[in-house]
Amino acid sequence: MPDPFNMDRRSFLRSLGASAAGAGIAQTFGGIAARAADVSGYRALVCVFLKGGMDGHDTLFPFDTASYNRYAELRSELIDGDGGAAGGQVRGRSALLELSPQNAADFGSRRFALPPTLSGIHSLFEQGKASVIANVGPLLAPMNATQYREQQSLRPSKLFSHNDQQSTWMALRPEGARLGWGGRFADFALAANANAFPAFTAITVSGNEVFLAGRDVSQYKIGSGGAESFRELDRGSILGAANGDPVVEAALIDHYAKTSASADSLFGEDIARIAQRAYTSNAAYEEATEAFGDFSTPFPDSSLAGKLRTVARTIAARSALGAARQVFIVTTGGYDTHSGQAGNLPNLHRDLDASLVAFYGALEELGVENNVTTFTASDFGRTLTLNNSGTDHGWAGHQFVIGGSVDGRKIFGDVPPYDLDHEYDVGRGRMIPTTSIEQFAAPFGRWFGLNESEVRMALPNLDAFSGAPAFV
Repeated sequence: MPDPFNMDRRSFLRSLGASAAGAGIAQTFGGIAARAADVSGYRALVCVFLKGGMDGHDTLFPFDTASYNRYAELRSELIDGDGGAAGGQVRGRSALLELSPQNAADFGSRRFALPPTLSGIHSLFEQGKASVIANVGPLLAPMNATQYREQQSLRPSKLFSHNDQQSTWMALRPEGARLGWGGRFADFALAANANAFPAFTAITVSGNEVFLAGRDVSQYKIGSGGAESFRELDRGSILGAANGDPVVEAALIDHYAKTSASADSLFGEDIARIAQRAYTSNAAYEEATEAFGDFSTPFPDSSLAGKLRTVARTIAARSALGAARQVFIVTTGGYDTHSGQAGNLPNLHRDLDASLVAFYGALEELGVENNVTTFTASDFGRTLTLNNSGTDHGWAGHQFVIGGSVDGRKIFGDVPPYDLDHEYDVGRGRMIPTTSIEQFAAPFGRWFGLNESEVRMALPNLDAFSGAPAFV
């Protein structure tokens, strides 16, 4: 645990709320004024963060002959070494699944496709339940390659760094940022009294992620198996007592569940209050989710699928949890494909595809597919050129957005040429974003119920860009 003597009171309480007690319910002080967010009905945002930097060039493929042939020249090693699919290639043009976007005219004669390992997402796209948001990444202002070279002040900080770009995607600042845009959206929902129990507003099924950090909202952490447990109740022996000693266990439960506490200091009172909230929140969460049962929709046996199943179970319990607005984050790793990309990325895509399709099926089973919007995000894209068997850190990447409220079967934004030395290439096929993270995030905020003032408070650099794609 962090040293309390080197932290301010607020930071110390937040660290306590996210650590050993296990539930992440931190005491807040002050807050934003109540505003005008529309929190009628139920809506949830689900961020699926692909840690490592997913290669957008190996996800959204060129399909028209001229573009594909140039792509194949630049990535011949990947295509020649393609052993990722059982029974055949996944990158050969004949294996690709062409997309038929409603806005195909926006791209002239250019055509695009997904690999067969993303066949489920391809099907959702063709059904109008998913879209692609192209070439997204951090920007301070619109820029091209000449400006990148000549006006270094326009460059976002610490590009190509995993930790910093994960933070930038989640919180619009490099590592050290304290507020995420998902957390700020949740702040405004809480200010509008969206949820009877604030604890269940911002939920992580991974670690503590800055994406969910708000001024007033705190992350509630759950695992694939449900609520996080208290370490002291799980230990093999407690205070010298044998494992499972009912007297000791009952005393600990009574200690954590106390509704009032007194101590010799404000810190002591706050710590006791945090423990009580954590314990009672866990108990309420377990009771609400256990009452649901399970889905008839089958989920794959993978870590990512297990996390998304837990999100779906939480959404199923939304009424019992008193929630009208929720923001979730699920993370999965392995996308830092410096080597072995020919075989590794198709396997990652298979898992992503099967997990997202199962999740969408569970939402349909619940009848809330129009009330939940799921999107992918990642550290960055990757270089178009190869480093033998893999790719290096890039900049912009392509992302998926899935849901019944999505303006589906479209490719939003610009797709730079699958080539080198053009106005969006800063070297080796590192593509400058043509859609900023703020432009990507703004439609989610509006759909979530924030008014325009709230959206711009949550995304303070949005005014540097002209408009945002209205994909939801």
